Amino acid sequence: MSALQRPAIEELKDTVLRAFEAWIDEAVITHGELTLVSKATYVRDLIAGLRNHPLCKFDQLIDLCGVDWPDRRQRFEIVYHLLSMRENLRVRVKIALGLEETAPSLIDLFPVANWLEREAFDMYGVIFSGHPDLRRILTDYGFEGFPLRKEFPLTGHVEVRYDAEQQRVVYEPVKLVQEYRNFDFESPWEGMVRALPGDEKAREQK
Repeated sequence: MSALQRPAIEELKDTVLRAFEAWIDEAVITHGELTLVSKATYVRDLIAGLRNHPLCKFDQLIDLCGVDWPDRRQRFEIVYHLLSMRENLRVRVKIALGLEETAPSLIDLFPVANWLEREAFDMYGVIFSGHPDLRRILTDYGFEGFPLRKEFPLTGHVEVRYDAEQQRVVYEPVKLVQEYRNFDFESPWEGMVRALPGDEKAREQK
């Protein structure tokens, strides 16, 4: 296969490894996307490099999320999803953090990181050093705990809401009950299946 015939994602992997090899522990292509594994110490330099490199131009941070792996020594993963509009390519960057470790804030590189980092802090308790306003964004005032950690209990916590009948803010226990659901796979809201009812008739006529 000639260089001109190589998929763009493979060319991207080679480019990134040549430019930022010192900051990358692993580079893997899965499902047509490149995933880079780095360390919190280097992730800011790596993402700035991916944004500024003339052959990359990953100029949009489209998502930043957390993952909890409680059995791992570094139980948290922070996953950054970057998009290059010019090259029409995406890249995923992952770092692992322990309970007492912090990740550098990317607000000065991508202003959208402000709310994304606050969400990761709110849900997982991950601290982003250098963030100018790291406070909860989704949970209520005075909420205790981090809802997306695996050990977070489904009941027992208190939530705050405004009661229209009482016309005041009330505190009440959180109850997260998952009712049994009958999934209707023919509904467009539940997702399509490969073979729809009636398809077997079309096959019989062949």
